[in-house]
Amino acid sequence: MPFITAQNRLVQYQYADNGQPHTLVFINSLGTDLRIWDGVVAQLGMSVNTLRYDKRGHGLSEETPADALDTGTMEAFTDDLIGLLDALNIDRCIPVGLSVGGRIALMLADRQPERVERLILCDTGHVIGTLQSWDDRIEAVRSVGLARLAPQIMERWFPAHFRQGNANQVGIFQRMVAACAPADYIRTCEAIRDADLTTEAGRVTAPTLCIVGSEDLATPPTLVQSLSALISGSQFRVIDGSGHIPCVDNPVRLTELILDFIYPQPTRRTAPKGGLG
Repeated sequence: MPFITAQNRLVQYQYADNGQPHTLVFINSLGTDLRIWDGVVAQLGMSVNTLRYDKRGHGLSEETPADALDTGTMEAFTDDLIGLLDALNIDRCIPVGLSVGGRIALMLADRQPERVERLILCDTGHVIGTLQSWDDRIEAVRSVGLARLAPQIMERWFPAHFRQGNANQVGIFQRMVAACAPADYIRTCEAIRDADLTTEAGRVTAPTLCIVGSEDLATPPTLVQSLSALISGSQFRVIDGSGHIPCVDNPVRLTELILDFIYPQPTRRTAPKGGLG
C-alpha cells in the first residue's frame, strides 16, 4: 500500500478513485488499522471513490516523535486528516468515522463544513467513557501492555456469537491492537478522554447518519442516539446483532445503510453500478 507525507509524517493510505461523484473517507477506531474496512470496501465495489488511512502510530503509519507537542488532542488527529486530504487534493468528501474516527469526522465537519458533503458516524459519541475509565485504560497500557489487554478489548468490540464463530478473524484484530505503538495508543485515549464534542455536534450542518450496533458495549445505542439528537435533522439506525465494529461483524448491512444514505431510495436507481453484489 502507498504512503504519503502529511503533517510531516508518513501516512499509510489506500485511495481508490473510481471516477464517481462521491468520495468516502473511512476513519478507523482506536487500536485498529485500515483493514477493518476491507469488507465494506469490497461491498461498495466501484460505486464510490474510497480513501482509507492509518492514524499516527497505528498500522504502518509513522509514530509520533517522542518530543512532539501537537499530540493527544482531537484537534491534532483532525489536523492529520486535513493534511492527508490536502495532500491528495480531495476537496469534498463523505467522512465515515468509527468510534474515535467518528469524533475526528465530527471535528472535520465542524472545522471545514464546506468540505463535508455528508457525514456518517458509526458507534461513537460526543462524549465516550469517563475521565476515570480512560485514566484506568492508560495506566493499564503502561503497566501490562497492549498484548495483555487485547483479549479484553475483543470482548468489548465483538458480541459473543461473533467471537465464537470467527475465532481466526478475532485473532487478527487482537494482534492488530497489540501491534499499535503504545505511546500513540495512549495519546488517542487522551484525545477521547479530554474532548467533549457536544458543542461541535450542535453546529453540524451536513446531512448526517448515526449508526450503532445493538450489542455495542463501548458506545451503546443510547449514547449514539443522544449524539444523533444533537445534530439537526440527523438519521439514527441500529444494526441488530452487531457490536462496536460493524464494519467487521456485519459489513453487508453497514454498506446497505451507507448506500441508502448516499443514494436515497427515490433516486437509488440512478446510483452508479458496481455496489452490492
